[in-house]
Amino acid sequence: MLRVDTMMPSNDFFIWVPLLFLCSSLLLLKIIRKQAKPNNKLLPPTPPKLPLLGHLHLIGSLPHRSLSQLSKKYGPVMLLQLGSVPTIVISSAAAARELFKFHDLASCSRPRLTGSGRFSYNFVDLNLSPYGERWRELRKICMLELFNARRVQCFQEIREEEVGRLLNSISQSSSSSTPINLRDKSYSLTANITSRVAFGSIFSGGKLDDEHFQHLMRRAVAAIGSFSMTDFFPTFGWIIDRINGVHGRLEKSFGEMDAFFQHVVDNRINFKESSKKEENIVDVLLRMERESSESDVLQVTQDCVKALIMDIFIAGVETGADVIIWAMRELVRNPRVMKKLQDEIRSCIKEDSVKEVDLEKFEYLKMVVKEVLRLHPPAPLLVPRETISPFKLNGYDIDPKVHLHINVWAIGRDPQSWTDPEEFFPERFIESNVDYKGQNFELIPFGGGRRICPGMNMAILTVELALANLLRCFDWKLPNGTKEEDVDMGEDVGIIIAKKSLLKCIPDLSSNF
Repeated sequence: MLRVDTMMPSNDFFIWVPLLFLCSSLLLLKIIRKQAKPNNKLLPPTPPKLPLLGHLHLIGSLPHRSLSQLSKKYGPVMLLQLGSVPTIVISSAAAARELFKFHDLASCSRPRLTGSGRFSYNFVDLNLSPYGERWRELRKICMLELFNARRVQCFQEIREEEVGRLLNSISQSSSSSTPINLRDKSYSLTANITSRVAFGSIFSGGKLDDEHFQHLMRRAVAAIGSFSMTDFFPTFGWIIDRINGVHGRLEKSFGEMDAFFQHVVDNRINFKESSKKEENIVDVLLRMERESSESDVLQVTQDCVKALIMDIFIAGVETGADVIIWAMRELVRNPRVMKKLQDEIRSCIKEDSVKEVDLEKFEYLKMVVKEVLRLHPPAPLLVPRETISPFKLNGYDIDPKVHLHINVWAIGRDPQSWTDPEEFFPERFIESNVDYKGQNFELIPFGGGRRICPGMNMAILTVELALANLLRCFDWKLPNGTKEEDVDMGEDVGIIIAKKSLLKCIPDLSSNF
C-alpha cells in the first residue's frame, strides 16, 4: 500500500503555486494595461528583426550600401535596432534638410561609444565630445583660432610647396615610363601638408618618415573602423572584444598615436623658444594652454592639444588623399572629362604650375570636385549623432538617446534629387547653385549644422590644387593596355570609403610643362 504522505503535496508546492499565480496575474495585468493604453507614438518603418541581434544581420561589409538598399524598401527615415542600440537612418535630402534646419540642436550630440569609436582622450576632442558647454568652447577654438579664413590663407605657401614636391617626384618617375602608385603619392602630399600646418615642419628631424607615418595612420584608421561588439552590446560586448583582440588593437593604436603626438608637442615646446615664424596649430593650442585658468569652462591641457591634432590628422590625411584618388580614378575612366578639364587648365595657365590664386578661374574643375564628392563622399555615413531631446522627423516620433546615421552616400545617388545618379557627369552642375557647404542637402559630404567639418575649406583647397597641377603637368595613361571600363571601382571596408585596389597610372610629361 502507498503511504498517505507520499500522495500529499509537499510544502514547496504550497509556496510556489501562489508565487506562480501572482507572477502570472501581474504579467496578464501588464499586457491588459498595455493594450488598454496604446502607444500613441508613430515610429519610423523598421524591418523584421532577430532576437538579441536586432537588425545587425542585415548590415553587410559596406554598411552605406546595405542601408541604402534597406531604405528603398522602408523609406528615407528608417528605424533599426543594432544590437541593443536604437538607430535612425536618414537617406534623403528632404529628411536631412528637416533634421539640420529644425532639429539640429536636438540631435547634435555624439554617442559615448565604448568600443572602436572611443579613440580619444576622455572625450575632450572635437569629434566625439558630447554636446555641451565644453564642446562649444572646443568648436569656438577650431573656428576662430585654427580654421578661420586668415589662418587657412596663411598656409597657402605650404600647400603650394608640397604640391611642387609631388610634381617633382612624379616627373622623375615619368622618365622611366613605369606606373606609379598614386595613392602613396597622394597620401604623402596630404600627410606632409597636414604635418606642416599642424606643427610647422615635416616631422622627424626635418623630414617625415613616410613609411612609418603612413603605417601608423592606417593602423589607427583601421582600428577606429573595426567592428566592436561593445558599441552594440555595451553591457557584455567588452568581454567579446577582449577575447577577439579588438580591445588590444585599439589600445595599441591609441598608445602609438599618443606617443607620436606627445613627441610633436614636446618638439614644439622646445622649438618655439627660438622661433619667430607664424604660429602653427600646435603653437596656438599650447599658447591657449599657457593662458587658460581654472575658472575657464574648458581648460586646455596637453591631452586636449593631442586630441585636437589627432582629429585633424585622422580627418585630414586619409580623407584628403582618398578624394584625390577617387577623382583621378573617375578621370581615367572618363577620358572625355579629363581632356575637357585639362583643356580648361592649360588654356588659362601658361606658367609651370598652378597657384592657389588661379583656382577661381577653373569652373569645370569645381564641377568635377563636386561630382566626385557626390559619388564618393569620404565618410559615407558621416560620424554618428545622438539625439538629446524628443522631436518629430518626417512625421515620425524620434526619442532621446537614439543614434542617428545620415547616409550621404545614398543621398548623393538618390534619383529624386539627381538625374542619372550613377553616372559621372560634372556638367550637371552647370548653372546650378548646389554646393557642398552644408546648405544644399542633396550634397552634404562634410555634414551640416553644428557638426559640419571645420576643416572643409582647407581640404577643398588641397584637393583642387593637387588635381589642377596633376592635370596641368601630366597626361595620364593606364598601364598594360588596361581599358577604361576595366578600372576597378570597388570600395574597402572602414569609416572612410577607400579604394580597395591601388591606382597605378603612367604619367606622361606634358610638352607644356
